[in-house]
Amino acid sequence: MKEMKRAETRCGYIFILEIMVLAFLMLVSIAGATPFAYITNYGNDDVSEIDTVSVIDTATNTFITTIDVGRGPTGVAITPDGSKVYVLNSFDSTVSVIDTTTNKVIATVDVENGPIGVAVSPDGTKVYVTQCRDEDGNTAISIIDTAKNKVTDTINIGHYDSLGDIAVTPDGKRVYVLAEGGPTSVIDTATNTIIATVNVGSYPGGIVITPDGKKAYVANGYNNVSVIDTATNIVVATVSDRIGSVSGIAVAPNGSKVYVANYGYGANNIYDGGGNISVIDTLTNKVTVMVPLGKYTYGVAITPDGTKLYVANDYSNVSVIDTSTNKVTSTVNIGTRHLGIAIGNKKVQNVSHTTPSEFNSLLVVILILYIWRKSTKI
Repeated sequence: MKEMKRAETRCGYIFILEIMVLAFLMLVSIAGATPFAYITNYGNDDVSEIDTVSVIDTATNTFITTIDVGRGPTGVAITPDGSKVYVLNSFDSTVSVIDTTTNKVIATVDVENGPIGVAVSPDGTKVYVTQCRDEDGNTAISIIDTAKNKVTDTINIGHYDSLGDIAVTPDGKRVYVLAEGGPTSVIDTATNTIIATVNVGSYPGGIVITPDGKKAYVANGYNNVSVIDTATNIVVATVSDRIGSVSGIAVAPNGSKVYVANYGYGANNIYDGGGNISVIDTLTNKVTVMVPLGKYTYGVAITPDGTKLYVANDYSNVSVIDTSTNKVTSTVNIGTRHLGIAIGNKKVQNVSHTTPSEFNSLLVVILILYIWRKSTKI
């Protein structure tokens, strides 16, 4: 009889251990079910959120944590596997590297001059960072090796006021670089040399390339968007109707739409401090709808499934837009002076990100299984 009871006790311990392991795996699965958004908080000297990155869970549109980075964070990009976030610190001339499993800075990379734009290669091995001009008026791109988190190469672009945003083609073979006071440069990534230049509009501020790699959309500061045929590197269209003072741009995962953030837009394209999103149909290159938002819209990013668009409103909050209805469905209040935003792919996050409701659900499951075990006397 005693041996039987001991055996039952051992079985009970084993059962509980099995349930604990199952619960842990479920926690990890739940935590990694949705991508997270990373928003830079440029801040002001009189606010506590200065020089940080805020993290939002895109499943619940809730604030997760704040990460301290360098001074004046602006641009942000995430590796394709979602494991690392690269944040540009404009005042420090550095790049902060964040591990997304812990949301901690694991490295700081020095670049020569104030970083402006950032893009990650499709294979995740390289990060391209554009910079301001140096004392001699030269502009350049720093290439960071993501395995070492060190600058391994530099590409000289030319004498311009400054470089701007940057984008890599889906096949990783070409890089498109914007310049203030100059043309858009096209770089062959195999040789790191400029193979073409394209004249676009004035003060280009953002660029995206369609998922099929056939077109590049350049958001120009003065009320238009240039469309580049990447096969010929010629501007084939200019979208100007219902485009304001452009500050950010994103493309849908299926390539059907391009979303343009207008920093300030009023009647007859007169700046009024208001903000909205212009939605461009990439088949017709026409604006089909405008979505009104808060003041000073800036950075913009879309979820991997294309269902939600996140817009960083410079002096206020983050707006969430349902892309099927083009309506604002949520507003997240975090930090201040939001300039950059990026959304990662699905990945396993720290299990501490599991919400209380999810954890309570797991406890209910464990309790039911425990009662069933006792009732069947297994």
